[in-house]
Amino acid sequence: MRVRLGLLLGLCGWALALSMSAPAASSPVPTIHLAGDSTLAEKLPEKRPETGWGEPLAARFRAGSVRVVNHAKNGRSTRTFIEEGRWQALLDGLRAGDWVLIQFGHNDESVDKPDRYTPLPDYERNLARFVAEVRARGATPILLTPVARRRYDSEGRVQDSHGEYPGRVRALAAREHVALIDMERRSQAVLQEAGVEGSRRLFLQLAPGAHRNYPQGVEDNTHFSPLGARRIAFEFAAALRATDLALASRLRKDDDAAP
Repeated sequence: MRVRLGLLLGLCGWALALSMSAPAASSPVPTIHLAGDSTLAEKLPEKRPETGWGEPLAARFRAGSVRVVNHAKNGRSTRTFIEEGRWQALLDGLRAGDWVLIQFGHNDESVDKPDRYTPLPDYERNLARFVAEVRARGATPILLTPVARRRYDSEGRVQDSHGEYPGRVRALAAREHVALIDMERRSQAVLQEAGVEGSRRLFLQLAPGAHRNYPQGVEDNTHFSPLGARRIAFEFAAALRATDLALASRLRKDDDAAP
């Protein structure tokens, strides 16, 4: 009996010591889900070197501290993102503790393209739905105004290119107490600093014969070059770092030099 009791006590002590020495289970790495249009999206090979700024976003965070899932797609508005089931697919993969970046506007405002156009009231209503459904799943939404197009006046001043749409994002964020990253204003500042000619290298602008995907050349003032995408991702990280959001603590500490 004494032998059995001693053996039992010994086993219990060994199990306790093992449990104390074992590392605590780490909390799951949060996922950053991206919902948006072509300025954010991952590109097909035939579109390269066009690059969405969501593609280099993971590099702004410490290695292994986040996972990025890019649901953004060329040509999508808030309306078509819902109609095509892309929003539901995002929700299906959403976990409590995740983050959702929501950036639309380029296609919602395209009144001459009825396949994607979304009037302002519907645009705001769709964004409000996104916010509510993300929160209902225990995740955190972050609203983003649409990034600026490369558009200058005759004196070299950057022009607004999205009408009332960014204002609706700002108003919704204030009303619903949603975190806001004002990508329109940050990207406008970048374009103003770069100037009319200097800003060309941030966008998909190629001379004829410079790339096999664009044998006739291309002058695109909406979509980014790889350099432009990295710069916009850097601007997002800089804006996030200035907030009190927990996600900011996962950013790289050495990320203070713009591309």
